Amino acid sequence: MHATLPLLVSTEFPPIRRARLETLQVNLGYRCNQSCVHCHVNAGPRRTEEMSADNIDAIIAFLGANREIRTLDLTGGAPEMNPHFKRLVRATRALGVRVIDRCNLTILEEPGFEDMAAFLAEHQVEIVASLPCYQEDNVDRQRGKGTFDASIRALHRLNALGYGDTTGSLLLNLVYNPQGPVLPPPQESLEEAYKAHLADEFDVRFNNLFTITNMPIQRFGSTLISKGQFETYMSLLKSAYQHNNLDGVMCRNLLSIDWQGFAYDCDFNQQLGLGVIAERPRVHLSDLSAASLEGRPIRVADHCFGCTAGQGSSCGGAL
Repeated sequence: MHATLPLLVSTEFPPIRRARLETLQVNLGYRCNQSCVHCHVNAGPRRTEEMSADNIDAIIAFLGANREIRTLDLTGGAPEMNPHFKRLVRATRALGVRVIDRCNLTILEEPGFEDMAAFLAEHQVEIVASLPCYQEDNVDRQRGKGTFDASIRALHRLNALGYGDTTGSLLLNLVYNPQGPVLPPPQESLEEAYKAHLADEFDVRFNNLFTITNMPIQRFGSTLISKGQFETYMSLLKSAYQHNNLDGVMCRNLLSIDWQGFAYDCDFNQQLGLGVIAERPRVHLSDLSAASLEGRPIRVADHCFGCTAGQGSSCGGAL
């Protein structure tokens, strides 16, 4: 949503620099079987952008050459819809790298993806699954009618494979997003409520809950503007800024890669076209190394207040 970019350019957010690169987060494409209100990449069934085989090879080569990177975090859209998804997972796991799949759950019921849950379990892929509420009406309002029931069926399938078992090795983490222009509630107490409700009502278990602040960009940003709430939400994020959260922001140790192979400090900068090196707006992953990035300034703007507001927010939940 580039029309809002001038509103997000900021001189107020404090300067920060990159530390040691530990996580490579890769957007495999914008195609998705859902169109969620809070989606910050405008993903949906009609999107056609997807990472090519050559760029998949570049990801594998980068991980092989930079062995200090211990995590590959796969996003979309629905990352599983990329035709090279399984090849990338196999190659990455063969390198001994941890793989995270940011799964919307309902993809596991789509035709052609019936074996995906078993594949993820076989290769010990950690699942981070979006379930923005534990109540049916709220989920269906945010993600489409029938989404909640499909998500519960997918969670049962994952539980049957061993995901979410606290004594096992298959991690299943859920993600909560607020439904409107508000900050998430405290993560620990909300996790307790999620676990109790899902266990009692649906016999579903999971490991951790991640609460993530909605960013005022792309589809959610457009909604805020259409409702006249954009400036109010930005004021909320700024007023809730916590300096102590700066040390834990994900952009210090993460590099975000778009479906074309270009690099950014984070997934949100990616959506705003803020490349990892200010002097070179589009830098391909193949022209970088982990060592060359360490200590470089991180490109910041007003949306960064979303990561530092309140309890803080990252792809791994509260900071």
